[in-house]
Amino acid sequence: MKIQSSTEFNLQREVEYGSPQQNEAVKSIVQQLKQEGDAALLRFTKEFDRTTLTADQLRVTEEELAAAYESVEPSFVHSIRAAADQIRTFHQKQKRNSWMDLQPDGSLLGQIIRPLKRVGVYVPGGKAAYPSSVLMNVIPAQVAGVPEIVMVTPPATGGKAGIDPYILVAAAEAGVSEIYRVGGAQAVAALAYGTETIKPVDKICGPGNIYVALAKREVYGAVDIDSIAGPSEIAVLADESANPAYVAADLLSQAEHDEMASAILVTTSRPFAEACQAEVERQLAELPRRDIAAASIRDYGAILLVDTIEEGIATINRLAPEHFELLVEEPMRYLGLVENAGAIFLGPYSSEPVGDYFAGPNHIIPTNGTARFSSPVDVDDFIKKSSLIYYSKEALLKSAGDIMELARREGLEGHARAIEIRLRTEGEAGTKS
Repeated sequence: MKIQSSTEFNLQREVEYGSPQQNEAVKSIVQQLKQEGDAALLRFTKEFDRTTLTADQLRVTEEELAAAYESVEPSFVHSIRAAADQIRTFHQKQKRNSWMDLQPDGSLLGQIIRPLKRVGVYVPGGKAAYPSSVLMNVIPAQVAGVPEIVMVTPPATGGKAGIDPYILVAAAEAGVSEIYRVGGAQAVAALAYGTETIKPVDKICGPGNIYVALAKREVYGAVDIDSIAGPSEIAVLADESANPAYVAADLLSQAEHDEMASAILVTTSRPFAEACQAEVERQLAELPRRDIAAASIRDYGAILLVDTIEEGIATINRLAPEHFELLVEEPMRYLGLVENAGAIFLGPYSSEPVGDYFAGPNHIIPTNGTARFSSPVDVDDFIKKSSLIYYSKEALLKSAGDIMELARREGLEGHARAIEIRLRTEGEAGTKS
């Protein structure tokens, strides 16, 4: 990791969302799926996952879900249940209620909150199998009251139709029983448009590879999506009071995700920067995923020197990182200055994996600087709101002149006349009486 001034570092990087060839391939897959349904879904599963299925084999059976428990350690079941409790407790505090406000003039205004009816969760398979992401997607939807949650995840490649048992146990613990063994762009298209076997959903969420991300972008509008996530990121702001070994470990915890993951240390101390630099190299040599982490550190890692903590926070606000650790003396003193970060971790014992797996806040967090204007996944992502408007005659008569004035200033005479006709009718009724 190169040590440099924060002014020398390009704080924003462009993330390409697929090559022209990848985009065209996804468009073709989505179109064929829309036209052919299950036939296309089975064909693409055979082509890309090298697994031959029939339509009646697409859905994971209750027997498979039960058998998955025999394939995982009891300690994993205990941990996934404990994490689910934490996540559910946190998200329950985000629930909204419908409300109505009766005005003195008899009008009634309000907002009706309803859950989405059906949500699709994409869960990667193979080497990128993340049971924790099952909980982070499913539990907020459940808390919101979504009655139908369906999961898709690719089968094992090479002719085996099995699903990672840890994913199945996580799904069962989260209460998901409708699971299909399909993945890739074809699975996203199936969720969006439906097939003979899979009913369409209202929203698709969950991470995936570039083809999944492009497919989510392609179907957006037909359904809602959570986001188009970029590579993972961590930024640490630390002073000389921090432990270099802790900082290095936390930087590597994100670097091991992906060769394009970003790990950045911002610090006020050059000696501390040098100690962290050496510690990263030492720990990297012992990391099982060292090749991935080394590429991330080499291409997207950096150590930035600043003069003050305040300058460091200004740098963080420009970065708007996905994960931000504030490892300084009295971190609460500086919290109010932090404006742009997906998740904020305070102090030496709030390591990023605490949030990834267990604390309760969602680990699906905005990336690539989008924390400037977006938020982690939460219960609000799985509800919809309807405005409620009831005007009494008295309320309309009081506001009619203003409404017609605004409508006519916009050249919308039909809008004005919709009000005016009521005034005339009420006036005529009053004359007759």
